[in-house]
Amino acid sequence: MLCGGVSAAKPATAETQQIADQVKAQLEEKENRKFPVFKTMEFKSQVVAGTNYFIKVHVGEEEFIHIRVFESLPHENKPLVLSSYQTKKTKNDELVYF
Repeated sequence: MLCGGVSAAKPATAETQQIADQVKAQLEEKENRKFPVFKTMEFKSQVVAGTNYFIKVHVGEEEFIHIRVFESLPHENKPLVLSSYQTKKTKNDELVYF
């Protein structure tokens, strides 16, 4: 993978689910709704001055949301940040940089 490039899509892991769970409240606040289902399906990562995670999340029925989460470098000791997100996605929508 190129430095600064986005990785290929990989199946979600327990770590990916933990990352998504930590920003779920931020997303619910921005969207002004609660998500009874919040299951990560796949993800891509990008190493910058920290790491960007692009994660496809199943939020119920046929609805998916793509989230971008920024994880700062360990020595900065900062919480995960929901950088951006895209709604109205489907199971088959490819995760792309946004």
